[in-house]
Amino acid sequence: QVQLVESGGGLVQPGGSLRLSCTGSGINFKFYTMGWYRQAPGNQREMVAAIAYRGSTYYAVSVRGRFTISRDNGRNTGYLQMNNLKPEDTAVYLCNWRNGSSDYWGQGTQVTVSS
Repeated sequence: QVQLVESGGGLVQPGGSLRLSCTGSGINFKFYTMGWYRQAPGNQREMVAAIAYRGSTYYAVSVRGRFTISRDNGRNTGYLQMNNLKPEDTAVYLCNWRNGSSDYWGQGTQVTVSS
């Protein structure tokens, strides 16, 4: 059974930092693209960042220069380092591992940026 477990969300003040983790089990994710998405109430789900198995990365314009995506294939784990957080970053953050028609999602972790 494939399972993705996310951690690292929470409440932080504007300008603060958080590091999200997403660990997969039940399959080797080495050749999968890993992405982080977020969804705020009333908004559509949007891609925040992605990293391919060879390491190339993509970032949404709104987070460039503040967020960094990385992965540890040996640990089947992906990370999202979020710095200089803003109130508009508040959302449920979900990780996704994808390879062709194989598509797996985590349960989501809440990130709240508020003073």
